[in-house]
Amino acid sequence: MTEGGRKSDAYRRFFSQARVDELIGELARTQHAVVNVAQLRQLGFTARSIQRRAASTRLHRIHHGVYSLVPRELLTREGHWMAAVLACGPDAALSHRSAAALLGLRPWGWTRIEVTVPGRSDRNRAGIAVHRSRTLAPADVTRVNKIPCTTVSRTLLDLAEVIGRRQLERAFDESEILELFDLRALEDQLQRNRTRSAAERVRAVLAEHYIGSTATRSALEEAFLALCRKVGVPDPQVNEWIDLGDGEQPIWADFVWRPQRLIVETDGRRAHGTHRASERDKRRDQRVLLAGWRSIRTTWRQVVHRSHELEPTIVALLQL
Repeated sequence: MTEGGRKSDAYRRFFSQARVDELIGELARTQHAVVNVAQLRQLGFTARSIQRRAASTRLHRIHHGVYSLVPRELLTREGHWMAAVLACGPDAALSHRSAAALLGLRPWGWTRIEVTVPGRSDRNRAGIAVHRSRTLAPADVTRVNKIPCTTVSRTLLDLAEVIGRRQLERAFDESEILELFDLRALEDQLQRNRTRSAAERVRAVLAEHYIGSTATRSALEEAFLALCRKVGVPDPQVNEWIDLGDGEQPIWADFVWRPQRLIVETDGRRAHGTHRASERDKRRDQRVLLAGWRSIRTTWRQVVHRSHELEPTIVALLQL
């Protein structure tokens, strides 16, 4: 072969290789810098060519059959989550505590990544806690930040098997604050997973919400309940769901007098102090008004330090 021919072949190989690198990069950018062997083979790689890239550190092994374009120590938390899901098969989803962290329901504080796979798969992966489920349906999986992840309702159900009651209640609370709570979806989960031990724990949490009691969830709520008893009005129902009959999700109310169709919200900063929460609260108040209820909001400052303003207001509203 002439020198010109050799240069021409090298030229083509160079640009062919550059195009391959570009394709890998495009795929990895959508998956937090990780890819699996099946995806590489779809791009035309052989097992030998993958091994050569790994040996030259152009690919970094994260799990069996899963590689990263960056060294393990540079891989983000999301990259590790995505790698774990890719390692467990095409129908796998991040789940349990890991899914709760991705969804924002609880902080990440567990060392092993949890993934659920459908059916009776015998797939195991080092460093991954693999859960197997015969009830995991496609509708139970969503994508959060491009990572396959169990839905909020499925995650809450799964959490009930691996965390304590108070931690579970906090995850429920967080789902409400983030406007992710879906009662109908949870009821569907309970129907399809009725024999799981987690189902009974979730039912207990839901029963406490629905049945109602004088159990409050904050010092502010305790202070408001004490104010009501001080002025002698009937005890309200506390932390209740109300179906407004408008076809939308039921609302969660802090204090309810159903005969008078009166709702009082004790607005703490954490749940109500953001712009998003403000927008949510305005829409909620509109729905309440249209449904024929009255709703007022109060704060820690008014309940504790300016109760002389609030006390006659509560009395007057309950007499209307």
